[in-house]
Amino acid sequence: MNTKYNLPPTFQITFEKSDRHTYLLSASQIIAMPVEKAFSFFEKPENLFEITPDWLDFSFDHKGGQSKTYEGAEFDYTIRWLSTKIKWHTKIAEYHPPEMFTDVQVRGPYTLWRHLHTFSSVPEGTLMKDFVSYRIPFGIIGDIFHRVMVRSHLQNIFSYRAVRIAEWADGTFKSKLTTRNSSLI
Repeated sequence: MNTKYNLPPTFQITFEKSDRHTYLLSASQIIAMPVEKAFSFFEKPENLFEITPDWLDFSFDHKGGQSKTYEGAEFDYTIRWLSTKIKWHTKIAEYHPPEMFTDVQVRGPYTLWRHLHTFSSVPEGTLMKDFVSYRIPFGIIGDIFHRVMVRSHLQNIFSYRAVRIAEWADGTFKSKLTTRNSSLI
């Protein structure tokens, strides 16, 4: 897993402990495009594959699932975490295009996962922010696991995501689906 990326200059990420076993990840990035265009990319659940590191072996389960985002929509994903495949089921709790949406974990690896995505106009384009409240299971053992591994994994995931978003915004983005399909020919 590569944690050294050429991060966009506007990307920032912080972690805080908001209570005894709950953490808050905050990330922000400015992308040079209008809010409506930025929002339209992020509201498409299949684009999550494009901005997720390959080491997570992320897949979107289309079987019986939604492919359009709206309040109440539910999505199924699979990720590989520490050599174990994990199913992740999320629901859109709030949806207010093009300003924000919130996805929450219904079932998955965390005891709490609430991810607020916001988009606002700035002179340079769109200020995109992510606020993730999350809790690791197993109390104090989960806190140790967070300190040793989870925080660095989340930092890696959001750093990779920032690079891919910057590539998409500046036109140098190469779809992983296109690359993967052409290597199969």
